[in-house]
Amino acid sequence: MADTLHPHHHEHEALNETPDTPVNVATGVEVVTFGCRLNSYESEVIRKTAAGDGLDGAIIFNTCAVTNEAVRQARQAIRRARKENPDAKLIVTGCAAQTDPDTFANMPEVDFLIGNGDKAKAGSYSLTPDSARIVVNDIFSVKETAGHLIDGLKDRARAYVEVQNGCDHRCTFCIIPYGRGNSRSAAAGDVVGQIQRLVGEGYNEVVLTGVDMTSWGADLPGTPQLGHLVARILKHVPELKRLRLSSIDAAEIDDTLLRAFAEQERLAPYLHLSLQHGDDMILKRMKRRHSRADSIALVEKIRAVRPDIAFGADMIAGFPTETDEHFAGALSLVDDCDLSFLHVFPFSPRPQTPAAKMPQHPRPLIKARAEQLRAKGAQALIRHLDRQTDREVMAVVEKSGFARAPDFTEVTFAGEAAVGGLARMRITGHDGKRAMAELI
Repeated sequence: MADTLHPHHHEHEALNETPDTPVNVATGVEVVTFGCRLNSYESEVIRKTAAGDGLDGAIIFNTCAVTNEAVRQARQAIRRARKENPDAKLIVTGCAAQTDPDTFANMPEVDFLIGNGDKAKAGSYSLTPDSARIVVNDIFSVKETAGHLIDGLKDRARAYVEVQNGCDHRCTFCIIPYGRGNSRSAAAGDVVGQIQRLVGEGYNEVVLTGVDMTSWGADLPGTPQLGHLVARILKHVPELKRLRLSSIDAAEIDDTLLRAFAEQERLAPYLHLSLQHGDDMILKRMKRRHSRADSIALVEKIRAVRPDIAFGADMIAGFPTETDEHFAGALSLVDDCDLSFLHVFPFSPRPQTPAAKMPQHPRPLIKARAEQLRAKGAQALIRHLDRQTDREVMAVVEKSGFARAPDFTEVTFAGEAAVGGLARMRITGHDGKRAMAELI
């Protein structure tokens, strides 16, 4: 995983879509996306909204704020786009525009700045020479639920449905609440309806996504929990072959969700956990809501009811004050939780966050620890792949010769299978990174 992304404790599935190809626009709208899967999702909404507003000859930059590097890359892309498109309107939105508007407002290349609270609203892109150049409001004043964002992001293999946005927690390293505001949930009926439409379009797999997905429902009448949403989807959309959760906070899994893992084969046996560390002191300084023992107990509890489940996790290396002993706790957690997939992030201090004011480690030490943790992750992946041999799986075909098993294992195979379809295959071995299989 590249250093340009940084985990927060939420369900930001890492994409690393940093654009490095030239962007040229004469007519229409081009949206350039940085950062997470959720931003990609929202870029599709932005594209439709801008087109509906009649915007033409414009490039919109949907920025990411989670690392200093992500902000630097956005600035670089904006400067390059201006050189290549001297007459285009350049519009900046997204998390970095929300958290650091002055940085972009002071760039002569930028024509308009639109905050996260307005980037999906109709009318935001009806821009004239008289329009305000900067529209960035207090993100914490945004109260409406995320219902207007559940149109669904589709790739050829699966569809993503945003069920929640924002976050009520304040981890000391994370700037994302300042970019996205407090938690807002999409109504269950809206989510079910959208998934019914996506299944009607032929999608076999749907992924639920959000910023802090386990907080879904806390702001809805009756305060339902994520498990209730999952159960409702599986009950009311029986034609859906597979439902996947993008990622959840390690502090929260409700009994209904646990029961769904136990009883519902259509719920994919994979969870990406936002663990971040394996030492209790560092977890406390991160202001996480779980302990090392909680992490281990959680995976054991879910494995007890769903033995075929695999776990991935976000981990931060080089957090301020992390000693060698603390870091050893992070390394050993990979084994103690029997993790299969690791997203490792070198700590990156973000403005406005408490962790930025703590005593910082030198960058070379942070990088070295990140490399050690990545090496541990590579070992964990091999351990996971070793267990796959001779298993039969129904995998979703993502592209020719490449599929993903229910437990998120990447699988290469020879032969022909329809992209987006489910193909039965037997795993015959692996190359250290991916399983290899034959169609059956």
